[in-house]
Amino acid sequence: MPRSLTPAVLLVDGYNIIGSWPCLKKTRDTAGLEAARRELVETMTSYSAFQGYETQIVFDAHYQNTSSNQEVITELLSIHYTDFGQTADSYIEKTCASLRHQFSQAKIFRVIVATSDRAQQLTVQGYGAEWLSAEQLCGEVKTTICLVKQRSKARQHSPRRLASSIDPKAKQKLVELRMGLK
Repeated sequence: MPRSLTPAVLLVDGYNIIGSWPCLKKTRDTAGLEAARRELVETMTSYSAFQGYETQIVFDAHYQNTSSNQEVITELLSIHYTDFGQTADSYIEKTCASLRHQFSQAKIFRVIVATSDRAQQLTVQGYGAEWLSAEQLCGEVKTTICLVKQRSKARQHSPRRLASSIDPKAKQKLVELRMGLK
């Protein structure tokens, strides 16, 4: 999977993904919600960088008396905490509606929403956004991790030293010079 050639925004329903991915559920249940959030952010940071997606992970503040907040993690990834009483779903819907205008001006060519909430799926598709279930996103992330590992191994085993690019005659002359034979 190469980096996206078309500008794309990926909106991730954070708690929905945490509750759907077995590895994040396990982290949440053993180490707490904050640890699961960190793990999701780390995973999505790598995925977004590889894909070239501008990613926004959205977390509800639905039951907490806090105001909205945004954390910029990298140039491609940010975390959005909603206002008190606002759900991640409503935040994502408003964002899709506002990005719809940028669709028409061809500034953004894709908006992708990652959630397993079926009602949310229908709503965001009505705004022209694509939908990924939590399981589909998990599969894409795993595929991306495998590709990154394969590329890394290929780079480690590829001869990138100067000596590997010199023809055999020149290499022999350099050996002779080094040994003081000529």
